[in-house]
Amino acid sequence: MAKFLNTSATNYFLEELIKSASDRLILISPFLKLNDRVKELLEDKNRLKIDVRIVYGKNELQPEEINWLKELTFIRTSFCKNLHAKCYLNEETCIITSLNLYEFSQVNNNEMGVALNRAEDAELYREAYEEAQRIIRISDEIRMSFEKVAKSSDTSDKGSNSEEGGEEKLSSSKLAKKLGLATQEFLAKLTDDGLLEVKDDKHYLTEKGKASGGEFKVSKRFGTYFLWPSSFTVE
Repeated sequence: MAKFLNTSATNYFLEELIKSASDRLILISPFLKLNDRVKELLEDKNRLKIDVRIVYGKNELQPEEINWLKELTFIRTSFCKNLHAKCYLNEETCIITSLNLYEFSQVNNNEMGVALNRAEDAELYREAYEEAQRIIRISDEIRMSFEKVAKSSDTSDKGSNSEEGGEEKLSSSKLAKKLGLATQEFLAKLTDDGLLEVKDDKHYLTEKGKASGGEFKVSKRFGTYFLWPSSFTVE
């Protein structure tokens, strides 16, 4: 039957759920910043070629998450707009909880959750699994193809050739200056044109923005920023 979990029990059952996955593993969490223990467990699942799906809802991943995830062939990541659910499943167990897959939450927050067993809670498990599959279907799969961030390559104030031999790309501030606009004015125009969207007072790149050549970048020195083709113009 369903089992109530407090903070420590949620963390324990989450680790056990990942560890015991032998066929599939689904991790749904708005925030994604993994502690070393969870990373070790997921790396082991990757070595065993277990199908792992991670769905997150904040598309500004930390550089260490980007660099780590891109090395793992059998872990697929998806971005789901407006995600607030936290649900973790393997082929036998499901945890529905307030706990984000986020290092700070696992250490500092007071959390609650419920663990379901497929054998004993078949209908509840089925409904949770079907909803998890729906969330996966409506999310956009992200292939981790970002370049590793090195101390010597912090270039958010410079132009960049994102692909060898391709058109030079400029940061939003550089391109705004070139167009005779203030940076915030330039970002507002991109938002009005649907190339960016604003959530929680932050700008996010839309599919239209990607199709127009926009790129989301992460720098240890400058944080997150966008690059645009140097020939890009706005009305």
